[in-house]
Order: sequence, then structure tokens, then C-alpha cells
Amino acid sequence: MTGRRPFSLACWDYDRTRALADGTVVPEGIDLTYLPMAPEETFFRMMRHREFDAAEMSLSSYVLSLEADEPPFVAIPVFPSRMFRHSGIYVNARSGIRHPGELAGGRVGVAEYQLTANVWIRGILAEHHGLPVESVTYVTGGLEQPGRIEKMAIDLPGDIRVERAPEGRSLSALLDAGEIDAIYSPRAPSVLGNGRIVRLFADWPAVEREYFRQTAIFPIMHVVVIRRELYERSAWVAQSLLKAFDAALAKTRENLHEVTALKYALPWLVAHAEETEELMGPDPWAYGLRPNRETLATFLRYSAEQGLAQTRRDPEELFVAATLESFSV
Repeated sequence: MTGRRPFSLACWDYDRTRALADGTVVPEGIDLTYLPMAPEETFFRMMRHREFDAAEMSLSSYVLSLEADEPPFVAIPVFPSRMFRHSGIYVNARSGIRHPGELAGGRVGVAEYQLTANVWIRGILAEHHGLPVESVTYVTGGLEQPGRIEKMAIDLPGDIRVERAPEGRSLSALLDAGEIDAIYSPRAPSVLGNGRIVRLFADWPAVEREYFRQTAIFPIMHVVVIRRELYERSAWVAQSLLKAFDAALAKTRENLHEVTALKYALPWLVAHAEETEELMGPDPWAYGLRPNRETLATFLRYSAEQGLAQTRRDPEELFVAATLESFSV
């Protein structure tokens, strides 16, 4: 007997969590079972069935879960997935659409309206590219397989138009056939690269760097949640997990700058890391509320403006209070 609490964590196989998965970092008081699963499966199983003690979770889904009379989760300020999303807008080259404003009046495929990536894309296009959220019709369904549904019920205002994809049709097939004008997606559609489907922003890395220079926002996609009833019985697990995630992230930072032998299969890994830090600062993946408050506030504003969150929250309301304070000796 170890005296540690058995604890399950579902989270994808990230470099920044690998030390948790392989046991190099052991959370205090916890006997961790790390289940490396793709985000879509993790989110669905946690949101629908509460299968794990803790899990990586869509930021959007978590924010919406707080609207319940008895919210099922609490969160810690750990963000295993962050990504700029200008690269996630795909159009049919034959449509002639070259600029975001040309999507006005069109039809845009989204796997789910409430997906975090789609909240960011709609917000960025509205705020920085003049494409109002309500100016397009959203078509929901599976990117590659027909029939995908929203993980949770959403109640949108009347000026937001959402319709289901035709039965038996995937979003990729609809875009390839020219039956929708674009897809917003965290995953690239299989038809990208067939000569007909292209990204709306051709030089998306340059666009995303400029977006960061203007806003200092590195969009947060996922957060780590704990089942509320478990947290209420054992509140200490929140701090234990936060410290462990932070220790695992520190090991990844070290690996990015290791020059004796490259830890990752990128020839100019160290140069890329140095270039990124020159633009974004020494710790762009930092956890905790303080370095991420404005990014979270922007997301919460977008969620409310897009008819998703009914309650306009402050970032502090998202996380276990104890994880917002720093311990020092």
C-alpha cells in the first residue's frame, strides 16, 4: 500500500504532460493512472458520463457547464492545449473567397457551434477582420463522418442561424462539392491539399504572429477539470495536480533547449524555440491565472457575444480559489 489516492486523468499525449504519463513527475498524495486519449473522446466521455477523476476539457464546454444548477466540474488553471486558429479556416478555391469579409451571407461548416476553436475563430474574424458572427449560417455535423452532434445542449439567440448538415453528408464532402463556403475546424479536413480546398489565410504563420504582436493573446483551447464531488471530498487534489502539471511543463522547457542531442525530431528545434520566445516571452505556455487573465477574459467575452455563455464571468470564477494564490516561504 502506497498511501496515495488512486486517481484517473484523461489527457492527450503532449510533450508538456509526458512526465506525468511516464511517472517522472508524481503528484503529491496521488497514485495516478494517465489515460492518453484524443481530445474528442476525452471530452465526450467526461462531459456525458463523468468517467474520469480529472480530464483535459474544452474550455468552451467547461464554461458552459458552469451554467448548470449543479455544475459538474471545477477547474485548475492548467492549459495543456493552446493554438492560434487562423490556420483553421478552410475554403473551396473555386468559390473565389480570398478575404474573411467575403464569407458574409455564406454557409460555414462547424463540427459543433460551441467548440473552443470555433469560438476563437468567430471572435477573431468579428473583432479583427470585420465579419460579424451573425452574418453567416453555420452548418453542424461530422468533419469526416456524418452525424456528429453537440456534446451539450445550447440555446442560441434568434440572430444566430445554425442548421444540421444533410443526412449522410460530412462537412469535408460538402466543402469539396461547393455546397458550403468554408469550414472552421481545429482539425484539417481530409480534402485539404486536393487542389480544391485551401486555407483562407495562405501565409497563416505570418498572420498569427502579427495577431500576437497586436494582442499578446496565445489562444487557450483546453483546461483541466476535476469532478466536483471528488474535489469537495478531497480539495487538496487541486493543488497537487497543479504543482505536478507545472513540474512536467518545466521539464519540457528544458528539453526544448537541450543541444547535446535533440529531444524532438526537428533539426532547428533550439533556434525555433529561441525565435518563439523572442516574440512571445520566456514562458508562452505558462499556467496560472495571472499570465493568462486577458486571454481568458477575451474568450469569455467572445462566448457571451456569440450567444453561448448566458452569464458574463470574470476569469477568477473559472478556477478553484486556492489555485489562484501563490505559496512562498
